[in-house]
Amino acid sequence: MAISQGQQDTEKTTWFQKFTSIDKKAVGAKSPWGNIGLSLLLPVLLIIVWELASRFNYVAPHQLPAPTIIVQTIWAMALDGSLWTHTSITLYRVFLGFLWGTLAAVVLGSIVGMFSKAETMFDPMIQAFRAIPSLAWVPLFILWLGIGEGSKITLIAVGVFFPVYLNITGGIQSVDRKLIEVGKAYGLSTYQLVKRIILPASLPSFFIGLRSGLGLGWMFVVAAELMGASQGLGFLLVFGQNMSQPAVIISSIILFAILGKITDTILKKFQEKALHWQDTMEKSQGK
Repeated sequence: MAISQGQQDTEKTTWFQKFTSIDKKAVGAKSPWGNIGLSLLLPVLLIIVWELASRFNYVAPHQLPAPTIIVQTIWAMALDGSLWTHTSITLYRVFLGFLWGTLAAVVLGSIVGMFSKAETMFDPMIQAFRAIPSLAWVPLFILWLGIGEGSKITLIAVGVFFPVYLNITGGIQSVDRKLIEVGKAYGLSTYQLVKRIILPASLPSFFIGLRSGLGLGWMFVVAAELMGASQGLGFLLVFGQNMSQPAVIISSIILFAILGKITDTILKKFQEKALHWQDTMEKSQGK
């Protein structure tokens, strides 16, 4: 049976659409290993340059030990068990400080963001407290709470509180007023407005605040562990300084960086799952 010209054109168009759709999928799909390799490129180059500079005495080895010496130091701490003791106590302090700081920020930030009178009452004082340097709280917390875990966790909670509070307040206050009016027009109660409109709209800012607060929590834990701590990565920094052991100091710094990156990655995964409905530029790039 003869095939008409229209049928041939239709078959060609269908075949071309299938081919281009497959090609787009192949181009758009990115291997996670490729992303990991790209993210490791700069650290690996930095480590190579660092190793060569130390080995060929471009920098003094007693001031900046080679990466291989740092790895040996961390491995020795892992074998004698001190690595796990110091990292676990630091993680414990950061976790509790992050938890309490976030809870306080969520409660107060929600109230200030929802009610203008609460903002007028609380926000000026909170902004004034935010300008106080972290180390300025140390002697006061030691005087009030002693040198135990309470003062350390409280200091970390203070550091976590402010970025989470600011982002929650800003996220709630930046919700489009027209969305609120539409919700009221449909007869939504205050609880329904919060659940269906305000909460989803402010979630992106909330997660930005969480990640910023977590980063500050890792910064504040160093100051917290200067308050008479006998364990923790911050204690290792002071110990390395007192014993003139730069390898211990740099090992502690690298462990801070690794743990901070791991916890931020975990929080980012939660963010992606909670905000899966967002059509972001990152998704458009095929990541």
